[in-house]
Amino acid sequence: MKVEQISVFLENKAGRLAEVTHTLAEAGINIRALSLADTSDFGILRLIVHDHEKAKAALKDKGFTVGRTSVVAVEVPDHPGGLDSILQLLSTRGVNVEYMYAFVQQNGTNAVLIFRFDRTDQAIEVLNEAGIPVIPGDRLYRN
Repeated sequence: MKVEQISVFLENKAGRLAEVTHTLAEAGINIRALSLADTSDFGILRLIVHDHEKAKAALKDKGFTVGRTSVVAVEVPDHPGGLDSILQLLSTRGVNVEYMYAFVQQNGTNAVLIFRFDRTDQAIEVLNEAGIPVIPGDRLYRN
């Protein structure tokens, strides 16, 4: 139920993000979701891609520092309070959200969010017990 995410550490300067996307394009890697957070000196680009091993190798070959993290993709009801109901559930069970970002889904009535939890296995258990859909990686990685 976990999804593999790669994180790329970037200098905060013009063209570095384009170097990443160009490297992935040349390697035939499809980006399924992304988030970019920055400071004045560097940024962290978080990516869900259809082939994380190939993407990681291609980026490392170009000199990028790349990490890998397990995250969780969750279907969230797309109406007011949908996200709040999930966050309230996790909060009452002591699970902290370290960060999250959206995943664009091509069809369906739910939004999909990518979460990084402090206790991933417990979060998955809590979500499953509540009947909240957790999306397996192979469903996200499809082209």
